[in-house]
Amino acid sequence: MELQRSDGEVNFEPNVKIKNTDLNMAAPETLLKLSDVTLRYDSGAGPVEVLKGVSLEVKGGESLAIIGPSGSGKSTLLNVIGTLDRPASGLVALAGEDLSQLNDVQLASVRNNRIGFIFQAHYLLPQCTVLENVLVPTLPGGKSDSREKAPERAQRLLKRVGLGDRTHHRPGQLSGGERQRTAVVRALINQPQLLLADEPTGSLDRASAQELATLLLELNREEGVTLIVVTHALDLAHKMGRVLELNDGRLTQAT
Repeated sequence: MELQRSDGEVNFEPNVKIKNTDLNMAAPETLLKLSDVTLRYDSGAGPVEVLKGVSLEVKGGESLAIIGPSGSGKSTLLNVIGTLDRPASGLVALAGEDLSQLNDVQLASVRNNRIGFIFQAHYLLPQCTVLENVLVPTLPGGKSDSREKAPERAQRLLKRVGLGDRTHHRPGQLSGGERQRTAVVRALINQPQLLLADEPTGSLDRASAQELATLLLELNREEGVTLIVVTHALDLAHKMGRVLELNDGRLTQAT
């Protein structure tokens, strides 16, 4: 049955016409919600308020960049989203679950199974092969129903990112771009709902940075994972579906 679009209508053969507005096409649901989130640190000069009432909604499958000057709190905000830091006040919810209600063990499980992390430094274990590094997140408590399939998934993803012939190499035998691509696969191995990338291209040359940016967006679509990138690189930011700016602890639409 062929689908054709014309003049606001969808034509199904044979000769059945349905208005676009009549199709039951549900919008993506909100995966991540922040409401009036604050965070402050104590310093020798007194408390420093890093996040000032940050609110944010991100749909499932969306790609989002957060930009802002150094020291504006971008990485801190990503840490709050990724449950590495607890906010002083406000709501952080993942798939409708209020993360403030979880204890440390439960939060560790959320980080391992539902959130993938990519940092500027790859943090690969130098004594382990590429494949072994990718499989590390499956060891402490990965999803039991997928743990047995993890090696097969790892091999598929490594091939997808151009590392199919590097599985038995160690990090010291890889280029900077190859090490970061390994880190991307490691972040995806447990099939997370949310992928957080903190300056993922910051330590790469221009060509490798562009390749990684393209790869992240392709995996965002192919894996259906929601992608949030914190970056100073405006060319990377503007590849995302939406760009927000954090300045003086407040999150706004980038201009």
